[in-house]
Amino acid sequence: MRMRDSITWLVCAVVAAGMLIGAGMQLDPINRQRQDMHLIIDKPENIPPSLAFATVATGAFRGLLVDVLWMRADRLKEQGQFFDARQLAEWITILQPRFAAVWEFQAWNMAYNISVAIPATQPEQRWRWVKNGYELLRDEAITKYKLNNLEIYRELARIFYHKIGGISDDAHKYYKLQLATAMTPLLGPADNSFFDALAEAPTSFEQIISDPNVAAVVSALKAADPAFSDDGTFVSNYLSLLQNLDRFKPAAGQVLVDFKDNPALKKIYVFACAVELRKTWKLDPVFMRKLNKIYGPVPFDDPNTHLPLDWRLADSHAIYWAVMGLEIFARDQKRKLDMTETNTDRIVGHCLQDLFRNGKMYIYDVPVPVPSDDPSKEPEVQMYKDVFLRPDLRMFEPYNTAMLAVIYKYQVLEGGSLESLKNGHRNMLKNAILSFYQAGHKAYAQKIYNEMRKLYPLDEFKNPSVEEFVKARFYEEMKDLIINDAKEIIIGMLRESYFRYALYDDDEAASRESLAREVWSYYQSKYSDSERIDLPDFSVLRYLGLLDFLNDAQYPPNLRGSLLARMKVEKPKLFEQLLDEEEKIQRQKQTE
Repeated sequence: MRMRDSITWLVCAVVAAGMLIGAGMQLDPINRQRQDMHLIIDKPENIPPSLAFATVATGAFRGLLVDVLWMRADRLKEQGQFFDARQLAEWITILQPRFAAVWEFQAWNMAYNISVAIPATQPEQRWRWVKNGYELLRDEAITKYKLNNLEIYRELARIFYHKIGGISDDAHKYYKLQLATAMTPLLGPADNSFFDALAEAPTSFEQIISDPNVAAVVSALKAADPAFSDDGTFVSNYLSLLQNLDRFKPAAGQVLVDFKDNPALKKIYVFACAVELRKTWKLDPVFMRKLNKIYGPVPFDDPNTHLPLDWRLADSHAIYWAVMGLEIFARDQKRKLDMTETNTDRIVGHCLQDLFRNGKMYIYDVPVPVPSDDPSKEPEVQMYKDVFLRPDLRMFEPYNTAMLAVIYKYQVLEGGSLESLKNGHRNMLKNAILSFYQAGHKAYAQKIYNEMRKLYPLDEFKNPSVEEFVKARFYEEMKDLIINDAKEIIIGMLRESYFRYALYDDDEAASRESLAREVWSYYQSKYSDSERIDLPDFSVLRYLGLLDFLNDAQYPPNLRGSLLARMKVEKPKLFEQLLDEEEKIQRQKQTE
């Protein structure tokens, strides 16, 4: 009996040993397959030795370690120790890099929870945490770890679209200003030819200096200031030089003067912008140009052309990351349409809708009196930057084309997703009809109305008269006036007012302007205590309405000339304001 037991134990031991050896022999092939399938990320770096040791020591218990770190990060956030909370968030994502939900949560926690824990009186601190949130996804998850989870792209797009582009945060204007200020120097004249040059620019410093003319300029800058001697920092220093000559030796600024008319200087500028877009913003100029040609505004005088998107706006960045994620996800031939893809498509649609309603940015100075400690002295006046976004009617066609394609894509689905997409599209058409009609483009409004009645044959659209529909829509919006509706109504009426004024229909012009002022006063009275969703002074809106009229190719050129001629004589102050703004734009172009 004992002999049999011994033999049994021996056989079991041999079998067990054989199985262990066999399993060990399979380990290398399995790891190679995991590597080939990109299921393995390199070993975690930049973490403390104690954490690295704990990672190796815990092995299969890594998930438990992550849970402990996650709870610790949440406690630190509640205690206001935000820096430590961010550090823990980075470690958590390093330990669980393949779980999209981990990246999503940590980015959302920083961009939303931690940011709003800071008082709105410290917008620069809030902005830092919003940046931490989107940089975690953009710079780490997507760029460093090359994760292709659609959930990560969707969350990154949502932060740009909702947190920065939306109005829910008290500091949203500050966020918009920071994004616009950072992007403006990299966009040049922001026309199609410039984006073509960005897309075709060399991708390395060695390539750009292979041009003898460019090499001459680079050599001159290096001789003028040692700051340009390092090729690795040349681009950033060159862009800094363009923004502020005082940061460098006077000889460096003189180089720009000496080579002012040399085409090589433009090549360097385009190259520097392309490098900075790729390096800092992780934006590929080739993909940016592609999106411009699909989603860019369509000028009314050339319906076959797309102008570039305004990349100062958060919605453009959101479109970039959402579309990139969708294209990567679409390469999976076995994929099935799910809510992640649907919601990502929705973000693209929402962004295009926002660009229709808020696609033109105007940054202006606002005087703010600062009380003096001495009551006998007049308060000093300081100027600060404010931002106002107004409608861009040229974005209707890109929005409509894109949403019709998305609706067609989801025809295979049944139930809520398709119906909600159709409902959103229908509501946008209703807004667009009112916007075009109020801007004086009644034929275009009728065209959209006819399309809506064909797509959505509902009882509320049975009346063929677009005038009756617009009237009912106007009263409906006035019952519960919100910021976007107010902007569209006021700017649209002011455009129509200038149109009537150019036709010498002064009574109608005055009536439209008077109604626009009444809507402005009504809205301001409702939200007078909220800087987050306030409107600029009516004088600013009058000026912006004038700009929109003058730049709208749907109006005959002779009418625009007639308007300017009348204004010069009858409204000289507004005319001077227009000239001042044009002068600012020209000065800005000369510095680019």
